[in-house]
Amino acid sequence: MENPTTLWKQLWDHDPNGLLVLDEQLQIIIVNPALCRMWRTTSAALIGQPGAAVLGEVAEFRQALATGRMVMGREREFPDLDLFVRTLIFPIPDEKIVAGIFVDLTTEWKQERELNRLKQEAVQEVRQVVDHQMRVAQEIAGLLGETTAETKVSLLRLLAMLEKG
Repeated sequence: MENPTTLWKQLWDHDPNGLLVLDEQLQIIIVNPALCRMWRTTSAALIGQPGAAVLGEVAEFRQALATGRMVMGREREFPDLDLFVRTLIFPIPDEKIVAGIFVDLTTEWKQERELNRLKQEAVQEVRQVVDHQMRVAQEIAGLLGETTAETKVSLLRLLAMLEKG
């Protein structure tokens, strides 16, 4: 069997989710390659940085450290990175650190946004077709009303003439 440390290192390096660890002061102390890809940078550029400088807000990390409880399932967007993730944040009290797992949902999120855009376009097109059909129906009804009235007048004149004659 392989050395457990080597095995954990391989798992860390090959996990498709972004993994990040902050110390008690909420400074970044460890990141995995997937997180570096998500943030389009290197581990050297991230390690030692304040978590807030990289993540924007770190309230959930602070909460996990303070309560000793996991904070899971929040979805966050990082527009500058064109990135959308679901987070799972959990404390490791014995080490006085807090870890975050970032599941990249960007592809699914973009697909959902595109689907919503297409739905909105389809609804708009249907509304335009219905509005157009209603206008045409009203025009036809107006023309039929006019011709019906003209026919009635003509028939009444014809009947009056026939009755006189």
